[in-house]
Amino acid sequence: MGKRVILIVMDSFGIGDAPDAERFGDQGSNTMRSCYFSKEFRAGNLRSLGLFNIDGVDYDDGCSEPVGAYARLKEASAGKDTTIGHWEIAGLISKEPLPTFPEGFPEELLDEVKRLTGRGILCNRPYSGTKVINDYGDEHVRTGDLIVYTSADSVFQIAAHEDVVPLDELYEICRKCRNILKGKYGVGRVIARPFIGSDGNYTRTGNRHDFSLVPPDKTMLDHITDAGMETLAVGKIYDIFAGTGITEHVYTTGNPDGIEKTLEYMDRDFEGILFVNLVDYDMLYGHRRDIDGYARAVAYFDDKLPQIMGKMRDDDVLMITADHGCDPAFTKTTDHTRECVPFLMYGRNVRPGNLGIRDTFADIAATVLDYLGIHGGNAGGSLLRLRPRE
Repeated sequence: MGKRVILIVMDSFGIGDAPDAERFGDQGSNTMRSCYFSKEFRAGNLRSLGLFNIDGVDYDDGCSEPVGAYARLKEASAGKDTTIGHWEIAGLISKEPLPTFPEGFPEELLDEVKRLTGRGILCNRPYSGTKVINDYGDEHVRTGDLIVYTSADSVFQIAAHEDVVPLDELYEICRKCRNILKGKYGVGRVIARPFIGSDGNYTRTGNRHDFSLVPPDKTMLDHITDAGMETLAVGKIYDIFAGTGITEHVYTTGNPDGIEKTLEYMDRDFEGILFVNLVDYDMLYGHRRDIDGYARAVAYFDDKLPQIMGKMRDDDVLMITADHGCDPAFTKTTDHTRECVPFLMYGRNVRPGNLGIRDTFADIAATVLDYLGIHGGNAGGSLLRLRPRE
């Protein structure tokens, strides 16, 4: 049996503002602390791995004898979005932030979108995804014009009613947009946001699809596949990396489905990495500033951890981390927050203990490659601490 790494990203589960949070307007944000004081919060299994022993966590005494290794990771990249966060986890540090459009997209770009799609455009502003379909849905249904909007993230989002713009057409429109959204317009993701309903009462469906910018260099995923090992992706991992370096993937409908898919993959024989994104923390609770909902989602994952750990083989290593923050109690914005993230590592061969405060998420990629015996050229330093052989 080969070595396996199970890497789970709790999307947006930050553990406190980063040293440069003030530059992003996020000083004082702390996603985990905000959830911690909710009556819905429960994290006994994460506690046993060392979550509350991490440097800087000062509102809980932690575990007297944690069974995992743990660290506080700072983000070295110039951003706080999903794409840049995951790329850094995979070993790429982005010196420049991906472009954002707080005033909407320029007319020259929208004219090209209209030419390529044959459809008009509505909105073109930063907007809540659930609000925009109800504010513009009736006009969209009447005209067939696309609802184009953005956020504080580097995204170009297209909302369309499934009965007005069939899914295949919407996806093809997004592919065309992805092809022209490059260079100064090179947003991290073009996102298809289909919805259903009528007469100002619309709801998004589960048929969202992301069309991501291709990473600018090789990631740990490429190094793993180059070594002849497998890279299995659960959730939106495939989209974040535009499919590069991924040997097999499966989409999910939310955290419970993502956890079930993870358990199913762990029953398989493979050598390499199982890379999982659990998106509900960010999408359903962080952005919507739902503290109790976020806390419940953490508790659900914590309850499932024994099943995940129970399926681990002798040479497996489990890693748990996040890609940025999205503090549900932060009132200055409803967008991501610039925070440090947790890193937890557990396995039969992993020596427990404090790995300190690290300067980049890329240490995760270095650790994965180190454990798999692969020499990659990415940023970061390995955190691998193995027990002495008996």
